[in-house]
Amino acid sequence: MTSVGQQASALSQPEPEPTRATLRDVVAAYVGLTKPRVIELLLLTTVPVMFFAAGGVPELGLVVATVVGGTLSAGSASALNCVYDRDIDEQMRRTRRRALPRHIVSARAALVFGLALGVISTVVLAVWVNWLSAALALAANAFYVLVYTMVLKRRTTQNIVWGGLAGCFPALIGWTAVTGSLSWVPVVLFAVVFFWTPPHTWALALRYREDYANVDVPMLPVVAPAAEVARRIVIYSWVMVATSLLLWPVADTGLFYPVAALVLGAVFLVEAHRMWRRARGTEDLSKIQPMRLFHASNLYLSLLFVAVALSPLVPL
Repeated sequence: MTSVGQQASALSQPEPEPTRATLRDVVAAYVGLTKPRVIELLLLTTVPVMFFAAGGVPELGLVVATVVGGTLSAGSASALNCVYDRDIDEQMRRTRRRALPRHIVSARAALVFGLALGVISTVVLAVWVNWLSAALALAANAFYVLVYTMVLKRRTTQNIVWGGLAGCFPALIGWTAVTGSLSWVPVVLFAVVFFWTPPHTWALALRYREDYANVDVPMLPVVAPAAEVARRIVIYSWVMVATSLLLWPVADTGLFYPVAALVLGAVFLVEAHRMWRRARGTEDLSKIQPMRLFHASNLYLSLLFVAVALSPLVPL
């Protein structure tokens, strides 16, 4: 397992000189540091909540400011994560094509870039949205970098369970951007994302478990057999679906949302149980097919939050 001394020196290790690259390569590298696909998912849990909080279509300027601020905040956290994890990213198939392992951007430049995005995002949200949303985005950023990346990720199999809290904040930010306050409604949606994160991430980690094992990151699929990973995915999936249905009585949504949540949840549970059944008695990933569940989880969350957005617009 990686020692504490190795982790502490992750930011101080000497950096090779960045390789020569075209302007296009450099721009693409900086964009890559922000992990655009992660940002897409985060925004997908922000904007629909704004529609729900507004009871319809929110003010366009507010949506733009929230999206810009949220994008910069998430990009900041991702860039800082890339700086700290550059030592293991170089050794993993899934991440070795990132900007820092390829030395297109130096660690110092990426650090400055990440910090600058964090400052700008806080200013944007504080000035054009509100201070509560700005504080929540800053808290999510700090939690992801300081708690998940620097403390949990390399030390515990529960890393993604608790580290995933950072990815739940966009639901709170979307709500507070419109209302200026918190309530139980965004807390329920926060919890949905919290219970969604382990099935989503463990399915991906199962696919790349050898990568994580090679760099001593104790993701659950590294330390537990595939059947146990799948069993826990099923448990979290049931809790996730049950939590999603809580929004109906808590927010008095009408019938459209609970029907959509029930159908989407049933489909996801079927896929989770199928993976569990495939995982029993084999460690062959070609038979377990964890990426099926990973892609299903993305589709589930996307459609569930679309249902959240449409709920106040559909007369049921």
